[in-house]
Amino acid sequence: MTAACIFGCSGLELTAEEAAFFRAVKPWGFILFKRNVETPVQVTALTAALRETVGRPDAPVLIDQEGGRVQRLGPPHWPKYPTGRAYAEIAANDPLTGREMARLGARLIAEDLRKLGINVDCAPVLDVPVRGAHDIIGDRAYGDTVERIAVLGRAFAEGLTAGGVLPVIKHIPGHGRATADSHLDLPVVDTPRDALETDFRPFRMLSDMPMAMTAHVVYSAIDAKRPATTSPAALKLIREDLGFSGLIMSDDLSMKALRGDFAGRARRALSAGCDVVLHCNGDMDEMTAVAEGVKTLKGSAARRADAVLARLPKTPEPLNEAEARARFAAAFPDLNR
Repeated sequence: MTAACIFGCSGLELTAEEAAFFRAVKPWGFILFKRNVETPVQVTALTAALRETVGRPDAPVLIDQEGGRVQRLGPPHWPKYPTGRAYAEIAANDPLTGREMARLGARLIAEDLRKLGINVDCAPVLDVPVRGAHDIIGDRAYGDTVERIAVLGRAFAEGLTAGGVLPVIKHIPGHGRATADSHLDLPVVDTPRDALETDFRPFRMLSDMPMAMTAHVVYSAIDAKRPATTSPAALKLIREDLGFSGLIMSDDLSMKALRGDFAGRARRALSAGCDVVLHCNGDMDEMTAVAEGVKTLKGSAARRADAVLARLPKTPEPLNEAEARARFAAAFPDLNR
């Protein structure tokens, strides 16, 4: 049986305690951070060890590799990648080239990840930044307009998929208006429902994507008491109004936007309508509590999880890597200076 959760681990290799815990709990997937990354050989061994604990060679292994300030893999072993805004700046002058570069950047990221055994990237960001909001989104966004964000976000998602890596659109239904960083506090957005359409539209335009990550944000026009992650009303909006039928995962349960014990956080997110919950920091006590609050992945959630993995291409799109990297570097000459 598979548990409806995704867990991190503490270091560069699994401890005996972590391996035993994962074998017992059997999470659906895993997530890596900078603390888990040293060399290509080490990361490849870690992804294999994680999958061995659950006995599933296709178990999802996730990472946040957007580019810019959210990039867990970096020099000297992996290249730097540009921010979302950098693609938007190209697109402002040449929309077709901007789209091409967003797809190519993601295709190259997928090439990096697939070689390591990582098959899910928590990108693209579809949040629409609003003047005066917290800069937690900022240059991670693919521009300032719904249309540009949707076009470049789709191009990025297509590039990942072509390289054998699944995208996760985030942070549904929109984090761009938040005036606080949900890692540190609970943002409350009091914008009227009609005005929130701007935030929702990129997610509606990419509602065919395989996976989405929720926002730990209260939208008072939808649910005045609960953030989207634990709000049945917000999850209903995502399913019915935004038309998203893929797998919905929570953002990290250890973020300070959420309150209460970890078992309760997990239960509330799953009861609201999330398919799986995410816990990132590798803290064993917290993971043990999360495991107490999760349930077996079954029913519609299990069907969506199976459908996600079925969308992984068996063979990546052909790529002349040297030529592609040279073309990409020419488009972003200041990136590695």
